[in-house]
Amino acid sequence: MLKSKELFLKRARRNRQALRKKGVTKLRLSVFRSSKNIYAQLIDDQKGSTLVAASSLDKDLKAVIKSGNDKSAAEAVGKLVAERALKEGLNNVVFDRGGYRYHGRVKALAEGARGAGLKF
Repeated sequence: MLKSKELFLKRARRNRQALRKKGVTKLRLSVFRSSKNIYAQLIDDQKGSTLVAASSLDKDLKAVIKSGNDKSAAEAVGKLVAERALKEGLNNVVFDRGGYRYHGRVKALAEGARGAGLKF
């Protein structure tokens, strides 16, 4: 029987494979969710570099959010990463949820980024 970590990695591989088929030239908005914080970064896979990043640990957000592990913090991180991306002139991305379900904090981050102007 597969363990939960193996199932997570299997879902992540399946998701990334589908993303490669859809948007070969687009940037990837990748999400990492820990038990205490949430992180997002825009990755250019062709160059292999991170262009923009934001997390619930950023000094800009620490004063505003109460906790780093709730939906409001995730939405604030989504808005922050979108603002930083738009400042760099990046607006079309594909959303890489990894092995996480599109639910809760991951969904709140995506909606925050969409609300701030990112298109995916």
